[in-house]
Amino acid sequence: MSTQRKALCVGVNQYRNFPQATLRGCVPDARAMSTVLKDLYGFDSRDIGVLLDADATKANILNQVKEMIAGAKVGKYNQLVFTMSSHGTQTPDQVHEEDDTFDEAFCPHDLLWAGTKWDPNHVILDDELHDLFVQVPSNVELEVFLDTCHAGTGLKAFDLQPTRKVRYLPPPSFEAFKQVENRRPRGLAHRLLEKGVQNHILWAACRADQPSAEDLFGREFHGAFTNYLVKEMRKDTQQTRAQLLRNVRTQLGTAGYSQIPQLETEATKRHLASIPVPGMEQVPVGV
Repeated sequence: MSTQRKALCVGVNQYRNFPQATLRGCVPDARAMSTVLKDLYGFDSRDIGVLLDADATKANILNQVKEMIAGAKVGKYNQLVFTMSSHGTQTPDQVHEEDDTFDEAFCPHDLLWAGTKWDPNHVILDDELHDLFVQVPSNVELEVFLDTCHAGTGLKAFDLQPTRKVRYLPPPSFEAFKQVENRRPRGLAHRLLEKGVQNHILWAACRADQPSAEDLFGREFHGAFTNYLVKEMRKDTQQTRAQLLRNVRTQLGTAGYSQIPQLETEATKRHLASIPVPGMEQVPVGV
């Protein structure tokens, strides 16, 4: 059976209720990821959804993710790709309040606060993505690319260049900040794998305790991670994911970025072959 693919690429530069939080590289990121999927990895334009700025509300994003997963459940798709470039943030863990953790969250265009906290109807929690992604059938490959961050600390002086900006929004109040201060993220990457999901692949632009930067590359802004990821993909489509990760890390380090991209997958623990992105074999967890 030929691979039936479906992708959703999300980019949020503008935030309806927070004009001061405007970014410049997230929309170009989404377009670049969409183009590379078409040019290099066999996706048809009709198989790629793109949500940008005002269209990238929480409801629209999650509804399209749900549609992709519903299609996978009935055998319509056997390869899914989700990419998101936006601000990240933190929110107190509402499900596991006894744990010393906080939820990582993603900022859609309609981000809003309610009282002293982010409004749950207008912020995307890692719990919500986890609960959707674990529904993907085991014979369907899901690959996720996140160019965002959930920590605003750890910046090197070189990161504070005029064209660089961090993709992070702090909690909306002092009270909310105190609730996540000195806590650790539960981590979407490990949560995706905690129930033995073996065909999920997650790329993150940085470690959980690091910022993710965007910058001007040539004439266009991009997330630093997405910029070098797409550049390396186009350079050599036959490299493995492990090689791709090493090359992107090297490019970022050479350019003076402190962020260290992460790759999480358990796919190699399976004896049955999964459906590979052409030329990109699986690599172990935590590479």
